[in-house]
Amino acid sequence: MESKTADWFSFEWFTPAKLQSFDWANPLWFYAMIAIPLIFILRWLIVNQFSQKLPVALTKKDLRSDPITYLRFIPPVFFVISLMLIMTSLARPQTTNEQVEQWSEGIDIVLNIDISESMQIMDFLPNRLEAAKEVARNFVSGRFQDRIGLVIFSGDALPSCPLTTDYGLLYELIEDIDFDKIESRGTAIGNAITSGINFLRESTSESKVMILLSDGDNTAGNVDPITAANLANAYNIKMYVIAIGREGKVPFGTDFFGRPRMVENTFDESTLREIAQIGNGKFYRVSDKEALVQVFDEIDRLEKAEIKETRYKDTTDFYFVYLKWAAVFLLLWLLTKSTFVTNVLTD
Repeated sequence: MESKTADWFSFEWFTPAKLQSFDWANPLWFYAMIAIPLIFILRWLIVNQFSQKLPVALTKKDLRSDPITYLRFIPPVFFVISLMLIMTSLARPQTTNEQVEQWSEGIDIVLNIDISESMQIMDFLPNRLEAAKEVARNFVSGRFQDRIGLVIFSGDALPSCPLTTDYGLLYELIEDIDFDKIESRGTAIGNAITSGINFLRESTSESKVMILLSDGDNTAGNVDPITAANLANAYNIKMYVIAIGREGKVPFGTDFFGRPRMVENTFDESTLREIAQIGNGKFYRVSDKEALVQVFDEIDRLEKAEIKETRYKDTTDFYFVYLKWAAVFLLLWLLTKSTFVTNVLTD
C-alpha cells in the first residue's frame, strides 16, 4: 500500500472524481460530521453565556472593525478540517478489484449436418442448409466451455472439426459449409454417425451428445444407421435427431421464367425415430425455421452443464492518506493555537 500512498501529499485525493471512485466500508462516519458544527455552536453559546464581560465605554467614533481580528478563526478551522479528515479515514475509503473465474465440467457435442442435394429445397428460406447453418451457429455461440465437433455428410461423411472449444474457428467452419464439400451424392446417415462416434468414443466427459440433422432417408454409405446408433449407445452417446423439411409440394429451384419449381417431397422418418430411441435422446420433426430454432433452444436447455464460479477480491485501503492529512492539519492547529493568532481580541 505504501507505493500507492507515496504521493499522498496531493490535492487529487480531494477531487469529486477521486472520492466517487472509492468504495466506503463504513460510510456512516460521514453522518457523524454533522455533529462537528453543532459542537462548535454549542460551545459558542456556552462561552457567550457564562464568560465574564468587561463593560467598556467607548464613543461611536472609536468603534472600528480590524480585519486582523478574523485571524482568530484560523485555528478552529484547522481543527475542524482535521476532525473531518479523521472521520473520512474512519469511513475506510478503498478500491476493490473483483475477478470472477468460471468453469464447468463441460459437455462433448458433435453436430452432424446433412448437405445432400435435397437440402437445397427452399421450404426454409433461403434453403434448408442455410437455415440449419444459421441455427447451428447460434447454438455454438451460446455454449460455455463445451467441446463441440462438426461432421457434414451427403453420399459420404466428412469429419470437418474435432472436438474443440475454439468457437470462433467452429463458427467459421459452419459458415463455410456448402454443397460442394462432398462430391458423392446421397444421404449416408450411418457413416455420419460413425464419424461422430470417432470424435466421442475417447471422450472422458460425463455427458456425450450427438445432434443429427437430416432431411432424408439413408441412401448411401456402407454403414447401416441402426447399427451405428447401437454402437453410439454402447459408448453412452445421447442422440438428438432432427428431421427437417415439409412433405408434399415444396419449392426447389426455378423454372425458365424464374418462377419457383415445385417438386414432390416424401419423407420416411421411421429410421430417424428409431435412431433417437436407441440413443436415449429425442426425435424432432420441424417444418419451418422457427420450429428449428425452438428445437435447438430446447437441446441447449437440456444439455447445459452446471457453471461454477469463484470470486477473488483484491481490496486496497486508502484511509492512511486522509489520516496523514488529518495529522498535518492537527499540527497546524497546535502551532497556531499557541501563537498570537489565538489571542487576537474579539469584537
